[in-house]
Amino acid sequence: MNPYLPVAIFLAVALAAALLFTVLPGLLAQRKPNPLKLEAYECGVEPTSSVSGRFPVRFYLIAMLFVIFDVEAASFYPWAVELHALKLFGLLEMAVFIVVLGIGYAYVWKRGGLAWK
Repeated sequence: MNPYLPVAIFLAVALAAALLFTVLPGLLAQRKPNPLKLEAYECGVEPTSSVSGRFPVRFYLIAMLFVIFDVEAASFYPWAVELHALKLFGLLEMAVFIVVLGIGYAYVWKRGGLAWK
């Protein structure tokens, strides 16, 4: 038996489930058009401008910074779980990681990357 057969079966089942969950609701759903459902809704306030404009670059920079710091912060959990096995080396390694993370955070803060203008 080919060792990749279980992987191929898993991928086939995942693809079939994704297609089923995507296509089936569109086929079985009742179509009841309602003008209220087609209105633009934003926090209960009617939109004042069109959405066709471009987002400022600052929005993307803040989004990227959030993702970077979020991923780095997510690395604390596995470290905390394995801290007993890592002993002093793991503690020092994480201290260096936190210092580097703090330097990056301070740099971004000083450059005004966290200021929403």
